Amino acid sequence: MSIVYIVSAPSGSGKSTLVSELFKVATRLDFSISYTTRPPRGSEQNGKEYFFVTKDQFEAMIQADEFLEYANVFGNYYGTAKRFLREAEARGNDLLLDIDVQGAQQIKQRIPEAVSIFILPPDREKLEWRLRNRGLDSEEVIRRRLDTARREIENYCKYEYILAERVLRSEAKPSSEELRLLEMAQACRLDRVRERVQPILESFGAQAAPSAG
Repeated sequence: MSIVYIVSAPSGSGKSTLVSELFKVATRLDFSISYTTRPPRGSEQNGKEYFFVTKDQFEAMIQADEFLEYANVFGNYYGTAKRFLREAEARGNDLLLDIDVQGAQQIKQRIPEAVSIFILPPDREKLEWRLRNRGLDSEEVIRRRLDTARREIENYCKYEYILAERVLRSEAKPSSEELRLLEMAQACRLDRVRERVQPILESFGAQAAPSAG
């Protein structure tokens, strides 16, 4: 049975960089490429960053029950196809999902044992600087992303940390490198970071949502 990992973060928080680094150290881990109806940006390629499809194609996939989760964000659909989990399980690999808070909640409803990590930006000011500096969005979209970020980080307490669970669920004796990663991971688990993340929440004017379960 594959372990499903969920990584969520406000846009501009460095999630893509973390995921890239993760694949340098993790083995037997597949990545699910999301489907979207938004147009490609910059150098994005179909099948690499996203699978770019039309609204009609996406809605046909919804009707055929082909998604583990999907959401409408700023007028565009985003979704994770079930086939990625089937393919990972067939290869004996785990699966990493790069999805938003709304999608993460859907995955946890379908797969309660899924492991989740939330990446918090340093603070609101730095996140706004990153969004403006990358030059991808209009002023209106930047404002919406910042507002969405505030709502998303209020749900951080529903997430766990990814590397800890992977070592803890393994039946094999962990290597020295795995033990080092486990120690780092344990320091970032929810029950140990509440006090440290409070200034970040305050910079967004956000309050943590009650933890689930």
